[in-house]
Amino acid sequence: MDLITPSSGLIIWQLLGFLALLFILIKFAWKPMLAALEERESSIENALKAAETARNEMANLKAENEKLLAEARAERDTILKKAHDASNKMIEEAKEEAVKTGAQMIENAKEVIETEKKAALADVKTQVATLTLEVTEKLLRKNLSDDKSQKTLVDEFIKDLKLN
Repeated sequence: MDLITPSSGLIIWQLLGFLALLFILIKFAWKPMLAALEERESSIENALKAAETARNEMANLKAENEKLLAEARAERDTILKKAHDASNKMIEEAKEEAVKTGAQMIENAKEVIETEKKAALADVKTQVATLTLEVTEKLLRKNLSDDKSQKTLVDEFIKDLKLN
């Protein structure tokens, strides 16, 4: 039974050795271990704070990027609208210029036609006057005493007119 129950001296020496070891550990090892644990805890806490700060900054940057993107889109839309308006204005001005040019060309053509018409009328008048003089000359050359000769002369003139 000695093996199962230890003697009281052994228990006392074991208790004294345990207390001495406990005193040495508390005196020399416990404080540095607690300090290391506290340091580790504070570094973890600082890292969590830094991560939270970084997450907040990222959220702020994302919101700022979204804002800048919205501004850029608005500016792009404004520029496109201005370009579209300028394009429409240029097209409208070109149409107006084309209408003005076309009207001017039509007016010039009318003037040319009127000038040519007057020249043609003057030419026709000249030809009519010339023909009248020729007819008059022929009439005077012929003897117009009887009706038959007058009728023959008129028929000849008609044939000449149809031929010309």
